[in-house]
Amino acid sequence: MLGKCLDNVRKNVPLVHNITNYVTVNDVANILLACGGSPIMSDEPEDVEDITSICGGLNINIGTLNKSSIEGMYRAGKRAAELGHVILLDPVGAGASKLRTDTAVGLMDAIRFTVIRGNISEIKTLALGSGTTKGVDADVADAVTEETLDGAVNFVKSLAGKTSSIIAVTGAIDLVANAEKCFVIRNGRPEMGKITGTGCQLSGMMTAFVVANPDNQLEAAAAAVCAMGLAGEIGWGNMQEGDGNSTYRNRIIDAVFNMNGTVLDRGAKYEIR
Repeated sequence: MLGKCLDNVRKNVPLVHNITNYVTVNDVANILLACGGSPIMSDEPEDVEDITSICGGLNINIGTLNKSSIEGMYRAGKRAAELGHVILLDPVGAGASKLRTDTAVGLMDAIRFTVIRGNISEIKTLALGSGTTKGVDADVADAVTEETLDGAVNFVKSLAGKTSSIIAVTGAIDLVANAEKCFVIRNGRPEMGKITGTGCQLSGMMTAFVVANPDNQLEAAAAAVCAMGLAGEIGWGNMQEGDGNSTYRNRIIDAVFNMNGTVLDRGAKYEIR
């Protein structure tokens, strides 16, 4: 089932507009090319509305904010929403500073995102900061483990319902949910955390997957998470003596480049709750 989502990306070659952070912008472009999408990068406010108009999806990542890029995010997001495009928010570091939190929450208030993807701490910050959830949500643990899984699944489903967005929480165990259904995904390697930008790459790739699968957006988002985690497993298996995190980054991108739907279906590790 999930493999067809990857095959559709390669078939449709979705063009994705990325307003992403300058630490990882090159890797985001390369992972999009590797999965079969097409990347375009622009954060200049006078440029973004034209650029996003020719794309099928918009990936907004708040990892390295400045006043100009924030304006660009709002302008691109509103234009993409007018056109009915897929819009993804990656709230990098939400909760770490007032600017990041206020920007992410403000964007959520102004734009309905198709997908919101982050780690559990970032997603909790948005849930509490936006006023969309309260009470028990504040008690969700800051790590999704087997012991905390039931509470985390309920939390992401609840937030998905209140935001009308797909919520993707990535970590040791990944959760991808709408209000009714949650994919619990166990692909990946802990060593992926030693590479800057695997989350940013996933957000770009996920945007392409969702654009290419308009009738199965939840499954497409889950397929992207499985594909990235599986690429981490394959890439790690191809490491040689003397290789380090720089080589590992490239091996992950290569694993995505060489992946097809059959490989993804065979390697995806998930259950649905």
